[in-house]
Formats: sequence, structure tokens, C-alpha cells
Amino acid sequence: MRKKLAILLTGIMGLTMASGCGETAQSVPQEGEVESIRLMVWAPSGDQSKDSGEWLQTCCEAFDEQHPEYDIQFVYGVADEATAAATVAQDPEASADVFMFANDNLTVLTDAKAVAKIGGIYEEQIMETNSVTVTDSVRQDGYLYGIPFTTNTWFMYYDKSVFSEEDVKNLDTMLEKGVVSFPFTNSWYLPSFYIGNGCTLFEDGTVEEAGVDFAGEKAEEVTDYLIDLIDNPNFVVDADGSGMAGLRDGSINAIFTGSWDAMSIKEILGDNMGVTSLPTYTLNGEEKQMMAYAGSKAIGVNATSDHMVASIQLAVYLASAEAQKLHYELRNVVPCNTELLQDESIASDMLVTAQNDTFDNTSILQPFVSAMGNCWTPVENMGKGIRNKSVTHENSKEQTQAMNDAMNSNGI
Repeated sequence: MRKKLAILLTGIMGLTMASGCGETAQSVPQEGEVESIRLMVWAPSGDQSKDSGEWLQTCCEAFDEQHPEYDIQFVYGVADEATAAATVAQDPEASADVFMFANDNLTVLTDAKAVAKIGGIYEEQIMETNSVTVTDSVRQDGYLYGIPFTTNTWFMYYDKSVFSEEDVKNLDTMLEKGVVSFPFTNSWYLPSFYIGNGCTLFEDGTVEEAGVDFAGEKAEEVTDYLIDLIDNPNFVVDADGSGMAGLRDGSINAIFTGSWDAMSIKEILGDNMGVTSLPTYTLNGEEKQMMAYAGSKAIGVNATSDHMVASIQLAVYLASAEAQKLHYELRNVVPCNTELLQDESIASDMLVTAQNDTFDNTSILQPFVSAMGNCWTPVENMGKGIRNKSVTHENSKEQTQAMNDAMNSNGI
């Protein structure tokens, strides 16, 4: 029996210290020879906890069983998708061989030359089991830098005892029948109204020199709409968990969030939980489609790994149909593998349908050009200004232009 060791480290500092012992360069084993290797793998704590079924450990053990050519010592560390990229980029040699990252952090990794390109038979396999839109979310300059395991976006949950399937197609219709909460001051959400009326970011999201176009009449119309929206007594700003709390006490009937809140909302609404992609809103008599930012979460491979082949093979397995199905069953992580989405037990899940409908039809890929970093604060300030009544119909034109100027500047 091959010797296996799994060490659970509780933080990045512990990981860095543990990796300091170093390893020799990877050698090519002879045919029939078992290669002893040590692979450090990072994932969020929820993917490793006993309460959530130890998804990571289970998958790594399954991978080990499928690869008798390796005698693997797994070292597990905690790092979530939002922060792993920055840690890997800062010190690749002290970081995990395999890790999870959100695709909007891709340039952080590529600028640091810290993430490996995925090519050859592995890229072919990934392209065969994912949509082009999903793989484009982790592609830069023609190269694939990760293996997506879920789409990442937000959509709408609602109380079916208050709203019908027809009602939830339009936000303004909903506001006539119940209370809707929206993260108005969160700049990941508020742009959905502006994008819905033709505003753009870096053209298709990749042309950095094109800048942001959140200006002119199309943007001013949205600002004026939002000023009226905030005054609607059936519209509530969702901040610091207030939307979820209102859903729980019945004072709110619909909220906008992602799959990470599905279990909590199901607990609150039970059979009355409805989930759908984004509604339209009515602007000057015309229906405009709200458009969310969307991306993916992916498995990445450290460009400095001493065991590159095994690391890529493990990354591909952690994003495989088998691993995605287990991820979905244990943690409600919505799969993106196209073969898996044909599974009736998954395809019939309204949460899966809502997330994938949003990704495919009511979203744009969130730009990950460097200048995107200039866009968050100005939009947040616009939301806060409208909420606080400092942005009004009288100054909306100037305030909208100021937001656009700031989004195109390094000054904010």
C-alpha cells in the first residue's frame, strides 16, 4: 500500500513556512517506476471541512487512486478563490502547486508569471467539455490559464407566494406587488442598469485603451431612473445582510445574490423559493435588460511547480465532471461542465438554470484588464450619492459625467 499523507494547514502563513523545506527538480520516472511526489493544494475552508463532506480531500484521494504511477503526499492549505491569486503572485515558489482562483484575478497571476499555460491534450479536453464563453473567461492572449469549475455571477431569488413567473420578468412590475431589495451601493451590482442601456467597459471588455463609456444621454437616463427607483417605497437598499434579514422576517420579498446564498434562502422560503435570471426594467417606456457581471472560478497550476505534469493532471481532475458533480452535491457549487449539465437531476434544478441562464443571456464577462480596478469606487460613490440624495435630477448630468471621468482615471 502506497504511503499517503494529508496535512491540513489553517492559513497561508503556515503554508509558506511548510513549503520552505524545498524540493528537487522533477525527474522523468522510468516505465513502471512509482514516482514519489509532494503536491500542495489550496482551496476554501468549506471545500475541506468535515461538515461539508471534505470535497477536496475526497477528490485528491480519488485522483491518487487513478494514478498508480505516483506516490503522492498531499499538503492541503486554506485559501479562497478571491485571495489565492494575490498570494501566489507574491511568492510563487512558496505557494501551492494547484489552487483555485476567480477569473477576474487572472492578470494578477499572468503579470507575475505565476500561473501555467494549459495546452495540448489537456486544453482539448477542457474545450470539449466547456462553452467557449466559459473558457474565454480564463484565456489571455490566446492562452488558457485555468480550468473553470463553475460560473460566477448573481441573479434573483423571490418569494413565489408574492410574485408570479410573469411578474418577475420586469422589476417595475415587481415593485407594484411586493418589496424588492437590491445591493444598490455595491459596484458589482449597480452597473447592471447602465450596461442594460448600452454603456460599455473597454469595448467587449478586453480593449483597455478603449476605456469606459458610462457617459452621455444613455447613462444620464439611467441615473435619473435610479434616482426615482430609490424613492420607491417598495425598493430597499440591501447592505450588510439586510436583504437576507428582511427575507427572513417577511418584510422583503425578493433579493439579488448568487448561489452561495441558496441554502440559506431555501431554509427561509422553503417551497416558495423562486430563482430566475435578471429581470428587465422600464426606462422611458422601453424595457431594458439588466446585465450582471459574470466570470468563472477556476483551478490554476503554479508555473513554478516541481511536478508540472501531475499538477496539471490534478487540476484537470478537480474541474472534471466527476469532481464538479460531487462539488454540486456537497456544496451547491453550480457546475459548468457541458456534459454534466445534460444530467437531468442537475438540469432540472432551478438554481442551476438561473445561474446558467444569467451567464448565457443576462450578463457580460467582467473585464479583467488592469484599468477595471479604476471602475469600482466611482460606481460605488454614485450609488451612495443617489441613496444619500446628494445626486439629484438637477445635477444628474454632471454627476454621471463625473462618474465616467473617474472610471477612466487612475485618480480614484
